[in-house]
Amino acid sequence: MPLVGYLEFARAHRRFLGFGFLLACFSSVGQTYFVGVFGPSIMAEFSLGHGAWGGLYMAGTLLSAAALPFTGRLVDQVELGRFALGVIALLVLAALAAALVPAAWLLVPTIFLLRQSGQGLASHLMRIAMARYFTTGRGKALALGGLGFSLGEALWPLAGVAAIGALGWRSTWLAVAGLCLAVLLPAALWLLRGQAERHAAWLADAAAAEAKPGAARSWTRREVLRDGRFWLFLPAVTAPAMIVTALFFHHLTLAESKGWSAAWITGSYVFYAAAGILASIVAGPLVDRFGARRLLPGLLLPLIAGLAVLASFDAPLSAWPYLIAVGLTGGAAATLYPALWAELYGTRHLGAIKAMAAALMVFASALGPPLLGLLFDLGVPGETSCWLFAGYCAAATACLLAGLARERPMAKAA
Repeated sequence: MPLVGYLEFARAHRRFLGFGFLLACFSSVGQTYFVGVFGPSIMAEFSLGHGAWGGLYMAGTLLSAAALPFTGRLVDQVELGRFALGVIALLVLAALAAALVPAAWLLVPTIFLLRQSGQGLASHLMRIAMARYFTTGRGKALALGGLGFSLGEALWPLAGVAAIGALGWRSTWLAVAGLCLAVLLPAALWLLRGQAERHAAWLADAAAAEAKPGAARSWTRREVLRDGRFWLFLPAVTAPAMIVTALFFHHLTLAESKGWSAAWITGSYVFYAAAGILASIVAGPLVDRFGARRLLPGLLLPLIAGLAVLASFDAPLSAWPYLIAVGLTGGAAATLYPALWAELYGTRHLGAIKAMAAALMVFASALGPPLLGLLFDLGVPGETSCWLFAGYCAAATACLLAGLARERPMAKAA
């Protein structure tokens, strides 16, 4: 799709796409690439080792994963604007809790709030909104809204490092809460004008489509759980979440082992973000033309290449191709996965299905940091860990291919 196609699409749907973009950007509040820059300060204040900090982070993330199937399905039942206000309120509460946390054990509920509000519900809501309300142009909508993730990846970690140095880590979290109230809240209210009419039109279109003889029927979450393809896709779906979360959570430790400064690795996130933007923009029209299923087999190949670079080179400039390769997988995944569930299972129960898939991805992301932290504590070199992760990606791709070989169409309406 030429650039003009994107521009025309963005102009026609600028407000709703802007809502998705902004929500994706502010999901950074609970994403590992931002929370991770607070790691050294938190470990120093509460006298925690890498394994202990990773374990606390895992516990909070697992709690978020357990809650997400229940909280995420509410987007199918609650008006989208009200749901968005609840998510924003939770983001503010999470940032305030992080600023005021008095003891190490309270890091668990604090991490839960951060992960549930940012990584969980803000990301979930953005993807559901873009996938549900766009049938024609769904790939482009997910790509354009997903640019907010890339902007967040580029700006929030670098801004966090600078703010921690200037203000301290607790005051930085207070500033984050203020940004959510002063910027995200009023902007979301303005951008969501007209949502009631949009939702009514979607309900009417969905009902009319399913009423046609032979039309594809939307699956329920219970039916999806009985679909063998879902479980074969799962290792590949969760691989970026587990591996990239582990790497970003321990990036400062990895950087130190290679002689890189914190400013160098966080400043290099712009390459990760730029690659994510490129991959997302390219993937959007490809999804609209070919479908997400046909694009999936190559998704993890850039991640494997990035892990190989990180394992093989110590020169500071090697951070750039590493982050570019990882960003390509991340950007493409942000567009492909939401479109995949809509293609496979329909949109009527998409919130519940996507919440279940997101919970499994959050669970995988919870395993990554403590696993890598434990390997560090055991003296396993980071290079060895990277090769292990690359092997997992190869195995996950094999499972994905097996799932595609079993592909079958959605059941038809009577």
